[in-house]
Amino acid sequence: MRADYLLQSQLDLILAGMLPDNRLCLRVCLYTGLRIGDVLELRADEVARQFWITECKTGKRRRVGLTDELVARLQRNARGSVWCFPSPRDAAKHRTRQAVWADCKRTARALRIPVNAAPHSCRKVYAVYLMDRYKDIERVQRALNHDNPTVTMLYAMADVLAETVAARRVSLPRARRR
Repeated sequence: MRADYLLQSQLDLILAGMLPDNRLCLRVCLYTGLRIGDVLELRADEVARQFWITECKTGKRRRVGLTDELVARLQRNARGSVWCFPSPRDAAKHRTRQAVWADCKRTARALRIPVNAAPHSCRKVYAVYLMDRYKDIERVQRALNHDNPTVTMLYAMADVLAETVAARRVSLPRARRR
């Protein structure tokens, strides 16, 4: 099942309801466009204002930029571990994608958010932001490291698609229950 784009109001609610470490994971995803697995593998000693990362899924290298505040928060979050997001059970390991996913899902269900919210939703929010800012699909494609411009277009236009789906939900009559 694919993750849906989140409206700003939905995203704000989900972030507010998540555990602090998981919220920070999603904030890094939102700021960088990285996949959750890549964010969780960030090492405290490698995080800086600008640094290179090799994406797990694609194997492609990418330059990442963070704010000074995010760098400081990530280094504090490491709490002496190698990882910026250490596992709560074993500091020698990093937090799992499933833990962040479960927290995001739990929060979305509790808030009755009607879309499929997941950490990957942050990549779509990032793509829409870049498209609004630069109006250049090729730039968005490079930022997301996509090979296929069609996939990038789906991400960059996710807000329009989400609004269309939401409008259909409102306008469709409900089926009668017997």
